[in-house]
Amino acid sequence: MRHKIDEVLARSDRLFDRVEVENAIDHMAVRIRKDFNGKFPVFLTLMQGGLFFAARLALELQIDAEFDYLHATRYRGEMVGSGLAWLHRPAAVLEGRPVILVDDILDEGHTLKAVRDWCEDQGAAKVSVAVMATKQHDRCVPGLSADYNGLLVPDRYVFGYGMDINEHGRNLPGIYALK
Repeated sequence: MRHKIDEVLARSDRLFDRVEVENAIDHMAVRIRKDFNGKFPVFLTLMQGGLFFAARLALELQIDAEFDYLHATRYRGEMVGSGLAWLHRPAAVLEGRPVILVDDILDEGHTLKAVRDWCEDQGAAKVSVAVMATKQHDRCVPGLSADYNGLLVPDRYVFGYGMDINEHGRNLPGIYALK
């Protein structure tokens, strides 16, 4: 069932406004810029959720990078994940290159781990994970963490700034959580 965003917002809390989100992204960009200065990484965005975060982060990095994207999902517009579906694989050559894998959120990490493993299988020299938010719980797949994290969010359903609720609310300027 699709939710109208006004109805969803009425039963949600705003966790971070636009300024707080973008300040967190700016701080993350400083760390990434330092770590990748003088390198030519592949900046690989996970669609669709990573789009807004990746665009803002890329503008703040001030490093030269090759930009590409991939679309792999477990959700397909639902609130619960299932098997991974690859909708688009990147065209960039990853072999021997550092990769910055950019996504909206690290929740349990099944999608990010599968994508990171795929990048490594393609011969990436190193795969670093950058996420706008990490959900606070103990259910993350073993061996996966964000190298660069903007915000910590509670173990609730979160949406906004790229993250959706049934394909609604991606373009909200802040991050919200269902009550």
